[in-house]
Amino acid sequence: MTESLKIGVLGYRFMGKAHANALARLPMFFPDAPDVERSVIVGRDEEALADAADRFGFESTATDWRDVVGDVDVFYNLGPNHLHAEPSIAALEAGAHVFCEKPLAPTLEEAEEMRDAARDADGVAGCAFNYRFVPAIQYAKGLIEDGELGEIHHVRGRYLQDWLVDPEAPWAWRMDKDLAGSGALGDLGAHTIDLVRFLVGDSDVAGDITRVSGHLQTFVDERPVPGTDEYKPVTVDDAYTAQAEFENGAVGSFEASRFADGHKNDHTIEIHGSEGSLTFSLERLNELEVKTGDARGYETVLVTDESDPYVGNWWPPGHVIGWEHTFVHENYEFLTAVAERAAAGSRTQSGEAAEGGEFHPSFEDAYEVQEVLDAIERSDETGEWVSLE
Repeated sequence: MTESLKIGVLGYRFMGKAHANALARLPMFFPDAPDVERSVIVGRDEEALADAADRFGFESTATDWRDVVGDVDVFYNLGPNHLHAEPSIAALEAGAHVFCEKPLAPTLEEAEEMRDAARDADGVAGCAFNYRFVPAIQYAKGLIEDGELGEIHHVRGRYLQDWLVDPEAPWAWRMDKDLAGSGALGDLGAHTIDLVRFLVGDSDVAGDITRVSGHLQTFVDERPVPGTDEYKPVTVDDAYTAQAEFENGAVGSFEASRFADGHKNDHTIEIHGSEGSLTFSLERLNELEVKTGDARGYETVLVTDESDPYVGNWWPPGHVIGWEHTFVHENYEFLTAVAERAAAGSRTQSGEAAEGGEFHPSFEDAYEVQEVLDAIERSDETGEWVSLE
């Protein structure tokens, strides 16, 4: 593909900054990435938008996503969860490729609508579960696929933060069920479920999660609204725990909390098999703890060799990378898939058979994560195990 991809982005704060940084870094470190044109950034505050466009390198701004989705090649939906479905579906129907932040939607019903729209569309539809693209996670998946851990017995995942320990921490949209869908479960647990499915979800490893038992808890019922004397109710969970069973009989335990004092962004995955084990922590994302064979304990593997996934595009061995680099990796893979899909479409129009442009995690993958999240919520409501089809 020789023409630049015209990019439109909804959202300019946390995720907007992360993805804009990735788009800017791509041509420097991944020279084979498709050329992109940072065309338009979308939001409500015109002054803040103008500042973001200037800092992030976008050519123009817009205050209504409806004015954008039909005029770009790729639409990034980085807005709050309640804004995921309508703009993403409209963009797909307009012929754009769509990259949407996680979780896919606030509810399973909206996630299903998005999945179905993606099935009917010609464009690539990806969900931004960026932790799949940590080199150490890619390395871990290779070990599992090569059978180094043997038959999988235990899968554990926890995601701990502490930004809400203070009961006077300010209210935000993430604490409103109508806007967010859920709290720690959807915001943090979605990452855990996706990583677990990525690492052991293949049918020849542990397979799908077949049933879950979950518990959700809210510790602070209301919080102050910044700049006012008002308090608003917290209508989502502050923490969740869940047990799970996999197709092969492996057992899983998952938890997340925004109240884990001393943990800033601790996403830890542990997998134990009949012949080995591994542990990954996001707070030490360049490392993987591995035990295989007859070793008496774990070995710390520094995943920074040139041969490790993505690392050869960055620095010499031992020169570590960070959280922001995962966005570069996922954008590289997503935009490469978009370019391949566009090229395949051109060959098809010329009468040649063509395939290509597959990206994972797709909307389909994200919907399957949402099914697990929904089942955990329903288990909490009923006090019973919930089976997944």
